[in-house]
Amino acid sequence: MNPETCTVLKGRRIEFFSHPSEPDWGYEKPQTDSFAVIHPKNEIQGRKYPLYVVLHSAGHDLYTTVHCLYNEGDHDIYHTPDDTFALIPDCYANADKDWWWGCKPDEPYPGFDEGLRMKPVEKRVMSTVFWTMDNYCIDRERVYAVGNSMGGSGALGIAYCRGDVFAAVKVNVPAGVSHLSRRCALECDRPEGFRIPDPPVTVDYSAQNDSWSFGHDILFKGTQKYRYPLMEFFGPFGHQNNNSELIKFNDLIHAFDIGSVSLHESYPVFTNASTDDPIPWPDKLDSEASGQVNGFFRWRNVRDDKDVLEIELRLLRQVEWESRMTFPQESTADVTLRRRQNFILSPGENFSWEFRGEKGVSKADDFGVPTIFSLKITDVPAVLTLKK
Repeated sequence: MNPETCTVLKGRRIEFFSHPSEPDWGYEKPQTDSFAVIHPKNEIQGRKYPLYVVLHSAGHDLYTTVHCLYNEGDHDIYHTPDDTFALIPDCYANADKDWWWGCKPDEPYPGFDEGLRMKPVEKRVMSTVFWTMDNYCIDRERVYAVGNSMGGSGALGIAYCRGDVFAAVKVNVPAGVSHLSRRCALECDRPEGFRIPDPPVTVDYSAQNDSWSFGHDILFKGTQKYRYPLMEFFGPFGHQNNNSELIKFNDLIHAFDIGSVSLHESYPVFTNASTDDPIPWPDKLDSEASGQVNGFFRWRNVRDDKDVLEIELRLLRQVEWESRMTFPQESTADVTLRRRQNFILSPGENFSWEFRGEKGVSKADDFGVPTIFSLKITDVPAVLTLKK
């Protein structure tokens, strides 16, 4: 497939493509769709670059999304780093049946099999992602999904269950979380053995006074229950997409760089953290409070061998990020280790752990995933060690 048109925006080449639908995507009638690929600035031939998959809102199409890139403050989450490729698919041309939601936001929760069934638009997006990875110099360890509003809902729904492809996800005021909930079976009874790949590390910033944020309590409850990754930042900023306006309410929303996450590196999931702020969903939507869940935790991989796993844990320090918020010096949380590459445990297998002089023996869950309960993490880095 060759680009139909090309242009340059702020030193970055943009290629525009259109293509017919593939039969196995499942559309009732053939349709034509489009997407754009944005190159890194000062691209060096042969070097591999991260890929950001950008899903636009219901109010945009491919070309208006690209137009947003001309001005800072215009849907800032669309503005990908200069040293990355960006893929922008379009879903506006066939919007009557092709929204990123994968379902109508107010649609009743379906049965298990129906809830997991991918819609044609999801198959199209993933096919386009794979085509881009095959035809450009992409670092497959660093593929990320980002989106605003409906695109945020789509990024969660499409990417969260594809932790085998996406390293991390970042969404701005996602318009509902039912898409993710259905794909990951957060609300229904899971059949025995149901499992998705370890999900991407996920950053979500949403507002309690945004009517599109309904269902966030389901997201929190589900990620806590299944020990899935989620960093949440909230405040009464409505359906806002401009960074300069967002940080008036919560200036921590960009404190974690999703570009630091790699697909084949282990990461910790934090649950039941003592530093979590009370979430306003579902019954405190008139709250003027701003806050976070898991927003202060940081980590660094040290070792991932067959018999030993080492990961450094700490809290974000005030000197690292300018903020009006009070930074905690310690936090107690349950820590689950996911995406382990070599330190593999059998279901129910015992392992020993050590952290800050404390020692213990724990047991992996029914899928071989290890959790250490009530670890005290401080702003002074310390290494958590797991051994068989």
